Amino acid sequence: MKRERWQTRTGFILAAVGNAVGLGNIWRFPWMTAQNGGSAFLLLYLVIVLLAGVPALLGELVIGRRAKRNPVTALSSLSDSRAWRIGGLVFSIGTTVVLLSFYSVVGGWIVRYFIDSFSGAYLGSPAEYFSKIDFGMAAFAAQAVFLIATAVIVIGGIQRGIELATKLMVPTIAVLLVSLALWAGMLPGSGGGYNFYLQFDWVYLQNNFLTVLNAAAGQALFTLSVGAGGMITYASYLDEDRSLPVDAATIGILNVALGVLVGLVVFPLQFAIGVEPGSGGPGALFVSLAGAFSKLPSGAVLSSLFYAVVLLAALSSSINMLEVVVSFLIDEFGVDRRRATLGLTGMFVLTGGVNAYVQGVFEFLAFTLINLLLYLGITSFLLFCAWVLGKQAIEEYTTSGGPVADATAPLWLAGVGVVIPLFLIFTTLSVILPLFNVHLQPAWVIGLSGIMITVLIGQLRRPGLFA
Repeated sequence: MKRERWQTRTGFILAAVGNAVGLGNIWRFPWMTAQNGGSAFLLLYLVIVLLAGVPALLGELVIGRRAKRNPVTALSSLSDSRAWRIGGLVFSIGTTVVLLSFYSVVGGWIVRYFIDSFSGAYLGSPAEYFSKIDFGMAAFAAQAVFLIATAVIVIGGIQRGIELATKLMVPTIAVLLVSLALWAGMLPGSGGGYNFYLQFDWVYLQNNFLTVLNAAAGQALFTLSVGAGGMITYASYLDEDRSLPVDAATIGILNVALGVLVGLVVFPLQFAIGVEPGSGGPGALFVSLAGAFSKLPSGAVLSSLFYAVVLLAALSSSINMLEVVVSFLIDEFGVDRRRATLGLTGMFVLTGGVNAYVQGVFEFLAFTLINLLLYLGITSFLLFCAWVLGKQAIEEYTTSGGPVADATAPLWLAGVGVVIPLFLIFTTLSVILPLFNVHLQPAWVIGLSGIMITVLIGQLRRPGLFA
């Protein structure tokens, strides 16, 4: 079966940016920023995206283009190892199933809000409205609609489905966000939002450094969509004439720009209306912001534009998640794309249905398990890239990359082989240990992380970093 390819570089970039932007930037980013000190969180987030996120993204792109297969087949074929195949099944297919199972519920909420924006159904009492649709039959039906919309795009394939859709969706998201940001900036009282968001709070960061660091690291991984194999999948459809470092940097910059732009919409709006930043937590997008629109002239029109942006962003991510599992069935078992997509959509309607009915399951998957899986997944992919691929990773990194790629390749491989995994294990332990009532000084956590990295590297089959 002939493997599909991206028709244009722009198509790949926009699909990858759309995947990265998604709900990570629009649903998760504002309330994570608000709950972690505003500007303090923003600074650490930007640093982590630049120093860890983009190099990690490059690791997935290298694996995907090198193998030209889905994540499971890529890891097993490039390593000729059953253990790496199991790792791919757990950290790519397993993580994606978890991710889309709760993501579809949030997508369903957005479908309802977008449709009801035209009638203003939620503007009178946003909290009461949300409580009626967040879980139960209403949530189940809405997430099914969201999944069907996702499937329609994925059935079209890479060029006629995903590439065509994201070429339309991502520019539309950007234009609408810029328009909303300009409008929010003209509201009386919006200046407080800019201060909260952009005026650096050094004291808050000093007093809450580890908390903010963990939150920012998790957000960086979530928003760049690394750790579940989504970028491995998209890169598997790339030709050899693309510079992976340039593409990764472009994706990272555009993703950060759109994320910052969301903050320039949300925080000025909240301060202008007198809504406390972060109020409502994960439900802020559906309660506090909906309440803000209800207090504005032409609130129904403005809210319909805003939730159109959110819906497009959600779809641009969900199509990648579904494509990861579809590509696995196509590559491994030769299943027809249409049949694979429809069968998996039916499965996700059921798994999403569990999340739609059981709030405890949703909260565990969305706020605890997924962060852990993403941390472990990207750590595994990066160690694979450096210590299993080794020189092959350098070859893929420098292909069509020019002199800059040649000069930076060794530094990048050292980063993905040691530095970034060490950082990821440190942040993971910082989250996990307190759950078991184990509280260690940061220096001890760093030491423990170093020991774990050393052991992991020692277990890998053949050294590539210093070969």
